[in-house]
Amino acid sequence: MKELTKKVFLTIFWILSFFIFISLVIMNIYNYRREYENVERNLFIMDNRGKRFDLGGPEGFDGKDMNPEEVEPKDLNNMMIMDYDVYTVEVSDGKVADIFTHGNESEDFDVTKTAEEILGTYGPDTLKVENLYKGNYSFNYKRDNRIVIINDAEVAQKLKSLLLISVLTFLILELVIFFISKLVTGWITKPARDAFERQREFIADASHELKTPLAVIMASSDELKADEENSKYIGNIKYESDRMNKLIAGLLDLSKLEEGVSKDSYKEESLSRIVEKTCLVFEGIAFEQGIEIETELEEKINFRCSKDEMERLVSILIDNAIKHSYEKTTIKAKLRKSKGAIILEIINSGDPIKEGDEEKIFERFYRADKARSRSENRYGLGLAIAKRIVENHGGSIKAYSKEGKTTFRAEFK
Repeated sequence: MKELTKKVFLTIFWILSFFIFISLVIMNIYNYRREYENVERNLFIMDNRGKRFDLGGPEGFDGKDMNPEEVEPKDLNNMMIMDYDVYTVEVSDGKVADIFTHGNESEDFDVTKTAEEILGTYGPDTLKVENLYKGNYSFNYKRDNRIVIINDAEVAQKLKSLLLISVLTFLILELVIFFISKLVTGWITKPARDAFERQREFIADASHELKTPLAVIMASSDELKADEENSKYIGNIKYESDRMNKLIAGLLDLSKLEEGVSKDSYKEESLSRIVEKTCLVFEGIAFEQGIEIETELEEKINFRCSKDEMERLVSILIDNAIKHSYEKTTIKAKLRKSKGAIILEIINSGDPIKEGDEEKIFERFYRADKARSRSENRYGLGLAIAKRIVENHGGSIKAYSKEGKTTFRAEFK
């Protein structure tokens, strides 16, 4: 259920974030493009003849509205053309002869130095619009020895301000989206959560109700006298009763774990000792099947946990490894610390996990080989219980097969 809630939340959160992000990006691109075209357009408007510049104007600019009369730069001096600085520089013999200002004039902008830099770097018939975010300058160096220069500083300030506002807006909206996603996720997953809770309660109640009649059946079968006629039937009753008892016990354990546990009951325990002790218990069972168990355990690894649940976790993983190992192979149990995390690995050589089943094997009642599982009295609850134990301790568990080895890895932080 937690996995479903997490996926729904992330889906809603990322979809909304994506649309907000794209909207803000488009807005900034649009404003940049608009300012770029304004700069480019004004570089052409300042043609002293009032005619279209020979290099060709920006797209959509045909000069129809321009005054066909000759206009000298001095006549345009101090004319407000834009919200930022526009200058016309007269050039004579490759040097700055005169400067005319159109609009605002910035004290921080050295027109003469800029014009000399253009003269030393570029030739006539050059139009250059700089990256407006840098706040340098753009210019139009005409073949009639005049340079139109625009100080891009205020444009850059305007665009950077818009970008900063966009970033701040995005961060604020991310917080809003986070809370909206939480609310919508709760509303969407409520039916599933209710159904899951009803299912859990039903399984727990049904299991409790079945315990009493099952106990009566098992006790009665023990009292029955076996003879040639009924010994087979009594054996069947005992066998199936034992299977049902294991199933009920597993269901009750899983139901209890899914309710969650109070971490106040956890104590500091030696995980190294728990793993070592559990492996020793299973050595005899493994030996009977021609399998060895080796341990590689770091000493003095302590962990705040439920000792009983950790013993159950290791037992489930070792038992699962034994049942899926080939004869005359070795199971390795490893415990170590790495980057602040405690890592438990159970590795065996045997039947690999089918591709695509790596997550499914931790689902309740999932059995990759149903026929074999039934013959071995396995119901697909063990690994589901193991996963719940790990998650209750704030960890994660995964399984994978590689090069003939199958590894179950539990990580606690």
